[in-house]
Amino acid sequence: MRVVLFGATGMVGQGVLRECLRSDTVSQVVCIGRTSLGMPHPKIDELVVEDLFRLDRIEGKLHSLDACFFCLGVSSNGMSEQDYRHLTHDLTLSVAGVLARVNPGMTFVYVSGAGTDSSERGRSMWARVKGATENALLRLPLKAYMFRPGVIVPLDGIRSKTPSYRVFYSVFGALLPPLQQLFPSAMSTTRTLGLAMLEVARNGATSPILVAADIHAAARTEEAR
Repeated sequence: MRVVLFGATGMVGQGVLRECLRSDTVSQVVCIGRTSLGMPHPKIDELVVEDLFRLDRIEGKLHSLDACFFCLGVSSNGMSEQDYRHLTHDLTLSVAGVLARVNPGMTFVYVSGAGTDSSERGRSMWARVKGATENALLRLPLKAYMFRPGVIVPLDGIRSKTPSYRVFYSVFGALLPPLQQLFPSAMSTTRTLGLAMLEVARNGATSPILVAADIHAAARTEEAR
């Protein structure tokens, strides 16, 4: 497979990139972001793009892609709904629209979150915006899948870039492994997410929305190959 990855420097994106590079079925990973990864690798084709809303400028480099892993995201803390929607809904749909035009029918895996509001009418601002984003993606000519993990446990030296998340992992990090044993369906690791995305990219899933239990099942299938 030839895949494109957005958000490769983030916590989830790092996990997905790691599994892509380890997989014999992935021949190339086109990493698109605003800053360089600083990670040369034979499989990585890096495209640094200042304005991700203007992917039309690099359309010629986006042909023959089998799947997209969209792992970009921002915290809604302190943001207005308008600003959060612009960086979540509008950006995602702008990218997906270009990819759908260049690679109609490709698989698009979107990292959403547990608690996303598909009705778009709930009280939680972030959940409404994520729900609107999911619904809009499902209307595009793509094979779109929404990943809704709960708590994400970083493995393999991966760290979050978000300061509040880093504080959380510093304070509660030691508790996460035993909690994961007790509540496996509520937690996912960066490794699990990466494996599950590879499985879904190749073989799809029975539902367009995957919660933690579905993500774990897909990861086990991928790991068993």
